[in-house]
Amino acid sequence: MNEHSAEKQIDHRPGAYASRRAYLMILLFVVLAIGLFAWHPDNLYLWIKAFHIIAVISWMAGLFYMPRLFIYHTDAEPGSQQSETFKVMERRLQRVIMTPAMMLTWVFGLYLAWSVYDFQGGWLHAKMGLVVLLTGVHIYFSRAVRAFARDENRHSARYWRYMNEAPTVLMILIVILVVVKPFS
Repeated sequence: MNEHSAEKQIDHRPGAYASRRAYLMILLFVVLAIGLFAWHPDNLYLWIKAFHIIAVISWMAGLFYMPRLFIYHTDAEPGSQQSETFKVMERRLQRVIMTPAMMLTWVFGLYLAWSVYDFQGGWLHAKMGLVVLLTGVHIYFSRAVRAFARDENRHSARYWRYMNEAPTVLMILIVILVVVKPFS
């Protein structure tokens, strides 16, 4: 990485521009969803399901990537330009992708659980329990972002490698519950 590209990563102007673009896309997504509810097409369920899947994919991408950033950040010298770059990357990933995607996942998922399944079914209850655990992982990673921002990470790269597996295991279990629907 050359010095010029590192400066761009920690420069606040490009970051503010990227944040505005991301928030504009989220706003567009929300307006589209509200428009669908108002229009109420016959296939509203399919639209909501598609939006739910898009939100889940975005959230999971962030949950998979964040611990990888932590692994590399652990090896960076606190206060170094590399460490500062990781701080920006972690903060942007959390605020611009992960948290909005998590909120949209919950909104669309709860709508589907209510409108399609009336919150009934053992598989649905198990899935929702696992999504609560996944949200706990998200919150844990968010706290780690703040700890890294203060240069107070107390975990090794090896620890973050193990934590990288938590979202994967939860995702596998959730997908199995959704597709197979045991305990129906």
